[in-house]
Amino acid sequence: MNRPDTQTLGGTVNVRIGKVYMNLSKAHKKAADYVLSNVFRSATMSIDELANAVGISVATANRFARALGFEGYPQFRAELVTGFEAMLAPIDNLRSEVSRPATSTEIIAGSLNEDLSNLETTRRGLDIESCNQAVKMILNAERIYIVGYGASAFLAGLMAHNLDPFCSTVQSTIGSGGPSTVARQLFKFTPRDLVIGISFPRYAEDVVTMMRQIKEKDVPILALTDAPSSPLAALANVTLYAQTRRQFSPNSEGAALCLIEALCSAVAHQAEAPVHAASELTKFVMHWLYQDPAHTTNKASQVERKTVDADRPA
Repeated sequence: MNRPDTQTLGGTVNVRIGKVYMNLSKAHKKAADYVLSNVFRSATMSIDELANAVGISVATANRFARALGFEGYPQFRAELVTGFEAMLAPIDNLRSEVSRPATSTEIIAGSLNEDLSNLETTRRGLDIESCNQAVKMILNAERIYIVGYGASAFLAGLMAHNLDPFCSTVQSTIGSGGPSTVARQLFKFTPRDLVIGISFPRYAEDVVTMMRQIKEKDVPILALTDAPSSPLAALANVTLYAQTRRQFSPNSEGAALCLIEALCSAVAHQAEAPVHAASELTKFVMHWLYQDPAHTTNKASQVERKTVDADRPA
């Protein structure tokens, strides 16, 4: 997936402005200058917002669109949006939703219902073979690197945290120092290792680029994404899908996280001696876990009494 070029998107608008610019009125030139300097921002704006940003009236903004040869502002904006559709969809959804009267309770309940629907769709879409292969890939890998940027970086960090007790070496991009630092680490990976790529709309170019490079090295790739049309799906050996639709944000990180936690649960179930591994880890980190002193003292006293009672002759 190529990163959009703001110089070429809305190209028809640019061409139309170029052809008529010298004949535009002062106010229309002001609007044209703003649009040419802020292509993406202009594509996100309603006519009222553009008029306010430029400092002209709504009527003047509409006449500006007609001066470029469009029937009106809606047609002008539709042309300007061309190429930005995927990026602008969440913004348009948000604009639509915030204009709809609703109580906070209704919005919260609606949001939870969206997640429930996402989870049910994700559950129904699970492929048995893909799930089994994903678990085997994780357990058989000598090293695992989980790649995610933006919100997916936090998902990658949580996945690394959950897999850590059952895998010898797990790293993630969160706090890694940036793509070039990660690339230096992944350069050392071999077909015995595993890279897990996480990306949902709007897909991060860095994740896609990283997966392309890894594929050339024949390192196995497990992808967590939203649909077969995702750029990660074509690059991965195995892909698991989570539906992540939301009205108020680009994605439901909650649905993606549930898929990650479910996968980690399957890994724990299939791992060798998982109870022993979890117990040893808990024992090691116990010094950093809060314990109620009174509760701990009572427990210790109970253990001590049981020990004394056990030592007494019957």
